[in-house]
Amino acid sequence: MLPSRLRPRAHTGRRTTAVVCALLVLGVSYDAAAAAPAADSIGRPVVTRAALDPELVTGRGADVAFDEQEAENARTDGVVIGPDRTPYTLPSEASGRRAVRLTPGQYVEFVLPRAANALTVRYSIPDAPEGGGITAPLHVTVNGGHRTSMTLTSQYAWLYNQYPFTNDPRADLLHPDWWTTECSCVPAATTPAPRFDKPFRPTHFYDEQRLRLDRTYRAGDRVRLTVPQGSRAAWTVVDLLDTELVGRPYVDHRAVNVLAFGADPTGRRDAAPAIERAIAFARRADRAVYLPPGTYQVNRHIVVDDVTLKGAGNWHTIIKGRQVTLDEPAPDGSTNTGVGFYGRSAAEGGSRNVHLSGFAIEGDVRERVDTDQVNAIGGAMSASTIDGLYLHHTKVGLWFDGPMSDVKVTDNVIVDQIADALNFHTGVTDSEVRDNFVRNTGDDGLAMWSDGTANANNTFSHNTVQSPTLANGIAIYGGGNNTVTGNLVADPVREGSGLHAGARFGAEPFTGALRFTDNTTVRAGTLDLNWNIGLGAIWFYALDKSLDADIRVTGDHYLDSTYNAIMLVSEYAVKDRYEIPGVHFKDIRVDGTGTSVVSARVKGSATFENVDARGVGGVGVNNCGSFNFPATGSEFALEDRGGNDGDWLATWLLPNTITCNDRPPVVPPPPPSRW
Repeated sequence: MLPSRLRPRAHTGRRTTAVVCALLVLGVSYDAAAAAPAADSIGRPVVTRAALDPELVTGRGADVAFDEQEAENARTDGVVIGPDRTPYTLPSEASGRRAVRLTPGQYVEFVLPRAANALTVRYSIPDAPEGGGITAPLHVTVNGGHRTSMTLTSQYAWLYNQYPFTNDPRADLLHPDWWTTECSCVPAATTPAPRFDKPFRPTHFYDEQRLRLDRTYRAGDRVRLTVPQGSRAAWTVVDLLDTELVGRPYVDHRAVNVLAFGADPTGRRDAAPAIERAIAFARRADRAVYLPPGTYQVNRHIVVDDVTLKGAGNWHTIIKGRQVTLDEPAPDGSTNTGVGFYGRSAAEGGSRNVHLSGFAIEGDVRERVDTDQVNAIGGAMSASTIDGLYLHHTKVGLWFDGPMSDVKVTDNVIVDQIADALNFHTGVTDSEVRDNFVRNTGDDGLAMWSDGTANANNTFSHNTVQSPTLANGIAIYGGGNNTVTGNLVADPVREGSGLHAGARFGAEPFTGALRFTDNTTVRAGTLDLNWNIGLGAIWFYALDKSLDADIRVTGDHYLDSTYNAIMLVSEYAVKDRYEIPGVHFKDIRVDGTGTSVVSARVKGSATFENVDARGVGGVGVNNCGSFNFPATGSEFALEDRGGNDGDWLATWLLPNTITCNDRPPVVPPPPPSRW
C-alpha cells in the first residue's frame, strides 16, 4: 500500500565506510542549539513553536489551541540530553533535538503561560528487552497539590531494523540483499559476512499522552512531572509539554444521538453496530449524527457516505479500538483491521458529502504492515470535510485512495503514526489540507502521491509538521498545479527532509505549476543512509522522470539546515537521462547551513533572485552536475537574477563552475535569530 522507502539505490559519487550505529540513549554531539529563549532564571514559562522563538515563525504553521514548552527550558533535576542529529539516538527524534532524561525520583517542572485544564506529555521510556514495550507511571502535580498518575507506555514505540521495520530488537537484517551503509556492502554478497550490533537501527522512540486535570489552573501555576521511586522504567525522557484550556462539550440536540441506538459510552461493549444504526437512520431523516462525551469501542471500519458525524470535541468523544487479526486476508490484502471511518472505495463510486468533526480516534497499530488498511480515515470522500479530530496510534491518520475531489482537512491533530499523517493517493483534486498539527510520523508527514492518476489543484496550507522519523515533512510526488504554502516543518530525522518534490515511486509526471511559497523549515536537511550524503531542507529528486514543470519557490525560510538548504539531485544510474530544468527561487532566507546554500547533483538549471544567506558552513554552491565533469563546466547552470545577499552566489560560481565536494565537512551553524 505504501511505497518502499529504503529500497537499495545506486550511489552518487564515491562510497565511504560508516560506523555501525548503536543505540545511544544519551547521545550528545556538537550541534547548533535550538533558537529558543533560555530557561528563565525566575521560573517564567518559555513558550516555543517547534522549539523556536515564536517570532521567528510568525504567520507560518498551524494555528493551535495549546502552548508548547520544551523540557530543556524547564526547571529540572534531571539531565538535558542533546543536541544531536545523529539517527538512532533519543535527542535526534526530540523536538529541537534536546530533551530531559529523568531517573526514578527526578522531576521536570513547567510554568503555565495561560490558564489550562489539560496537558499533553511527549515522552520516551525503554522497550522491553525482547520488544513489545513496557508501562511505567509518571506523577503529575500542580503547585505541589492534587497528584494524578499517568501510565506511560512504550508499546507503540521502538521499531528496529530495515524498512518496513520490526518490533523485535533481536532480529537479523530484514533485507540482507540490500545495500547497507554501515558496512558499505551488500551483506548477503559479502565474505566474510558482516556483523551488526543489535538492536539494529532503533527508531520511533517517542509517544505522547493526554491528560485532563482536575480543574482549571491559572497562568503561573507549576506543573511538575515526577518519575516515582520504584518505576519499572530505568529512565524516562520528557521532550515537551503542551497545555491548553479545553472548553465544555459541544452538544447538538437536533442530531441523531448514538446513545439512543445502544452505543455504550463507557467503552466496554462494541459500539460499531449502534453507530451504524444511527448513521442509517440519520441518512433517512436527513439529520446529523451526534456522539456525546464518552469512549466508544470500535474495532473495524465504519463506512460513511452522505452523512455528518459530530463529536462533543476531541477531548470529550473518543473512538477507541484494538487491532484485530483477520481469519484470512481481505480482498485489499489486509491481514488486520482496526478502528477507522472509511469512504466507499473509488471502484464503488466513492463517498460524497461526508463531514466528520469533534472526536478522537485512538488506534492500536504497533507495527507497519503496508498491505493493512488500518488508518483512522480512509477510502474516497468527495465534497467532504474532516475537521477538529485527534488521530493517534493508527498506521496513517488519513489515507485517501482516489480518484476523489473537493475534500477539506482542517484543524486536526495527527500524532504518533507508524507511517504518514496524511496522503492524497491517486487522483485527488481540488482539495485543501489546512491548519493541521502533525508530530512523530513514521513516514512523510503530509504527502501527495500521484500513483497511476495525477493529483491536481491541491493545497497544503499553514500546517505544522514536527519530527517525522523517516522521510519528509511535506512531500509531493508528481501531479499538476499543486501548492505548498505557509507551513512549518521541523526536525526530520532521516531518509528525507523538510520539503520535497520527487519524480519517484512510479508517480505521474509533474505538469503545470508546482509552488512552494512562504514555508519555514528548521533543523532540516537529514542524512540519506543509502547515499550516505546530506539532503537539503528542500530537495528535488529526479529518479523515475525529469522534473519538467513550472516550479517556483518563493518566500521560504530555511533555518539551521543540518547540511544544505537547497538540493537538486538525480539517481546516479539515470543521471544522464533525467534532469531538473528551470526551478526558480525568489525572496528566500537561508539562516545557517552545515555545508552549502545550494547542492546540485543533477543536470539542469535554476534561477535565484533575492536569496539571502548567512551562517553558511562551506561554499555557497556545491555544484557536481551529473558527475561527468566535462571541460565546459557542470551540467547544472545557475542564473543570478539579482538581489542575492550574503556573498554565497559569487560571480566565479556562475554559470556552471564545478565545485564538487561529494561529502563536504559539516560546520554547525549558529542558531537562527531575527533577520
